[in-house]
Amino acid sequence: MIVDCYTHFWDSPSQLGPASARGGRLFTGHRPDGGAAPLNNAGPDRHVQAGKPVDLTIVVGFVSAHLEAKIPNERVAEHVNRHPERLIGFAGVDPSRPQEALDELSRAQNDLGLAGIAVAPAAQNFHPSDSRAMRVYAKAVEFGMPVLFHPGIWVGPEIRLDYARPFLLDEVAREFPEMRMLLAHMGLPWMDETIFLLAKHEHVYAEISGLLRHPWQAYQSLLSAHEQGVMDKLLFGSGFPFSTASECIDTLFSINQLCQGTNLPMVPRDQLRAILHRDALAALRLRSPATVAGA
Repeated sequence: MIVDCYTHFWDSPSQLGPASARGGRLFTGHRPDGGAAPLNNAGPDRHVQAGKPVDLTIVVGFVSAHLEAKIPNERVAEHVNRHPERLIGFAGVDPSRPQEALDELSRAQNDLGLAGIAVAPAAQNFHPSDSRAMRVYAKAVEFGMPVLFHPGIWVGPEIRLDYARPFLLDEVAREFPEMRMLLAHMGLPWMDETIFLLAKHEHVYAEISGLLRHPWQAYQSLLSAHEQGVMDKLLFGSGFPFSTASECIDTLFSINQLCQGTNLPMVPRDQLRAILHRDALAALRLRSPATVAGA
């Protein structure tokens, strides 16, 4: 089974807040082919179409009071309910407003049927181990919901890069060792920090979507992960709409082309294939949609 562990959709780029118009290359997702991320073509129909190469897709909500941005969790749940055999929803919550976040987390599980939560410290203007956020993580652990951490570097100049670094999650992982944590984009651009976080903590994982838009960085990071023995902690993701599953699969399996005609070591192909086919549901302690439907 192939699981795309990180995607978004939205009805309008305006849902991403006014900062999206000022995000420059970090936000628009400058691509090596000269194109730009299709911000105006990220609706639910295209999301489903882009997910056809995989078996399951995790779709993530987003909210940030700091950026005046909101992709409503109701909208995520509605989209998931239209394709329950193909989609798993994560609720966007904003720990900078802790009571709202706690209420939304409870509603996400009890009313909306969403399976996890997503936070973005840099985009939501909170330190990852802020006491407000710790309350949210504790509730997620109580509910058995995994937490996705987005580095948030794509949403514009208002973000706090000092809150985006993966090593800041070490305290969170130590405080909540049983919590399943997923780092989006392998913590881009701090992949080395992510690698050591993966090696240190049993239940911390990373998906590789944003990284695959940068083949040379992807090669270096995957080789480092192989050398550090943490390839088993990497999960597949596309980062739709900035990339599609098909594009990311192609990039993953062509990564060693960068080594041709050189003495550079290759990333073992069987380990690249294992990323694509890893049991992400077991890693994140998620139930498959088929199991939920039959419950």
